[in-house]
Amino acid sequence: MPEAVAYAAYGGPEVLQPTGIDIPEPDPDQVRVAVRAAGVNPLDWKLRSGALSAAMPVTLPHIPGLEFAGTVDAVGDGVSALEPGDEVFGRASSAYATLLVADTAQLRLRPHDLDVHRAAGLPVAAEAAYRALDELAVAAGETLLVHGAGGAVGNLAVQFAVARGTHVVGTAAERVHRRLADLGATPVTYGDGWPERVRAVAPREVDAVLDTSGADVLGDSARLASGGAARVLTLADPQAAQAHGVRFSAGGSGLDRTGPALDQALALHRRGTLVVPVHEPVPLAEAARAHRLGEAGGLDAKLVLTT
Repeated sequence: MPEAVAYAAYGGPEVLQPTGIDIPEPDPDQVRVAVRAAGVNPLDWKLRSGALSAAMPVTLPHIPGLEFAGTVDAVGDGVSALEPGDEVFGRASSAYATLLVADTAQLRLRPHDLDVHRAAGLPVAAEAAYRALDELAVAAGETLLVHGAGGAVGNLAVQFAVARGTHVVGTAAERVHRRLADLGATPVTYGDGWPERVRAVAPREVDAVLDTSGADVLGDSARLASGGAARVLTLADPQAAQAHGVRFSAGGSGLDRTGPALDQALALHRRGTLVVPVHEPVPLAEAARAHRLGEAGGLDAKLVLTT
């Protein structure tokens, strides 16, 4: 019997419990995937805790997870581009499981030299980074400031922006400054005084700002950006966005950028420049431990569950 990890009530990590599931059947435009690894994201534990129950309620019991890598196990009647045995990665709900079904539009073939753990940790962060740069209309020759550049989304936003020919300055902890510099960004330590430090190193004025940190930086960011509040976007702080007149993006607008985002990541992989730091994988049955690690903070690498 296929297995999963689910929670039957909101609460702490201890509510995550192993459970059996029925074998899912793919719709005509879907495939069934035997999951080899699943990414763990902040949204997973925010939903599990009940903190978002008013805005984003889930049907209980709920299997968390939004991204994965695995092997195609069966294909729907309308699928011709994939077949059983293909190695894929992408987005799908209920990814904390050994089997799931996924829409083909949100999948890509996994190259043999992109390991399953890095692949499983790509889709959510890649979509968020790609969407943010798209909504900010970041262009070649501009200067972009990324807050939280050392995190999963910030890490890919830096790489996607550099690939566009954008000058990138990234705020982050000093322990990841070397990695950011290797990616082509100019690292700056976060915390008090960051605007002065950014001005000191920016090759020209800052055109746009992306906040992935939620670290109370939006007011100063709006004053720093040459485009003003209209060119400041946060993925982390909707309340502060409203207070400072900047933009907030949560996705779900109906325009799915997962496919193009994965294509961008694969293009970087083919060049040999894609960097996806991954924490030591955690077994699926120990998903509660992964949530505790994530909620404790301080990680500079993606959390991934392995089956």
